[in-house]
Amino acid sequence: MRNIDPVPGYQAYNEPPTPDRSPQRQATTRRTAVTICTIADIAAGLLGLWILLFLLDANRANVFVEFVRGTAGWLSWWAQDIFTMDTEWLRVVLNYGLPAIIYLLIGHGIAARLNRA
Repeated sequence: MRNIDPVPGYQAYNEPPTPDRSPQRQATTRRTAVTICTIADIAAGLLGLWILLFLLDANRANVFVEFVRGTAGWLSWWAQDIFTMDTEWLRVVLNYGLPAIIYLLIGHGIAARLNRA
């Protein structure tokens, strides 16, 4: 009795898996995943820093505070005024916190997918 492969191209159960990723490709994929994670972490960190500076009532005339505010505004332009409530601190936390969480989820999700592939 011969073992005939009913669907060519798929791994049979009694065969060991063939390594399809070279070490160089694997290293490149890991570096790409780390880069994506780092970019997502920096974006979320800047958004979180702006929330913290706002809540601590930092001097908005300061160059650093203005840089963080401008960068956070640029990163969260798509989520501005999703939440419009009278309490200003809650509005800032939600309108800047939502993009931070989304950047973290998407960035780390893409990185995890790259590491699994």
